[in-house]
Amino acid sequence: MKQYGPYSAQDFLRDTNVSRETFERLLKYEANLRSWNARMNLVSKGSLEDVWRRHFIDSAQVFDLLGPYEGGLVDVGSGAGFPGLVLSIMGAKGVHLVESDQKKAAFLAETARLCGSDAQVHPIRAEALKGVNAGVITARAVAPLERLLELTFPLFRPGTLGIFLKGLNVVGELTEAHKRWRISTDRVPSRSDPSGTLIIVREVSRVEPD
Repeated sequence: MKQYGPYSAQDFLRDTNVSRETFERLLKYEANLRSWNARMNLVSKGSLEDVWRRHFIDSAQVFDLLGPYEGGLVDVGSGAGFPGLVLSIMGAKGVHLVESDQKKAAFLAETARLCGSDAQVHPIRAEALKGVNAGVITARAVAPLERLLELTFPLFRPGTLGIFLKGLNVVGELTEAHKRWRISTDRVPSRSDPSGTLIIVREVSRVEPD
């Protein structure tokens, strides 16, 4: 993947090899994002200048890490739908978009409809989500890892996979997280950002106080 300079929709198509139908749906997503972002702050205006790298390929890279999973995919703090709505459009099954901001949740619902996604939008906080069997949990730019594990711990079951997109301070976040959590993790370098890392959490339990 090109690391520098403009990254276009055609670059995304080349790097992901999604179908033409999926690509057209993602183009609708981009257009709706730009329309709504003119009225409310879904993503930073600067990131729209490189939207296919900063948001779309950044989200799409998670798809290759999913593998087969039982239950649903829960995207916590979905915001503008990255990565959860992108993953749904690409074919991930049973996607739940959890976003407590009502305006952002409205954007997610409209965009899912426009793009033919069956993702379910939950306009609630992650702690309030009930009755979902999470096979995969995703999150991007939600909270430091220690806090993110606190938010998502009730959703983890044996076999649940957490995939969390992290930035430059990933080592520090892991150090802090290990003070309160026993976690089995893998780290995968980001394809969209040389300073980014995807943390894959396979097991998580609380560290009991002495």
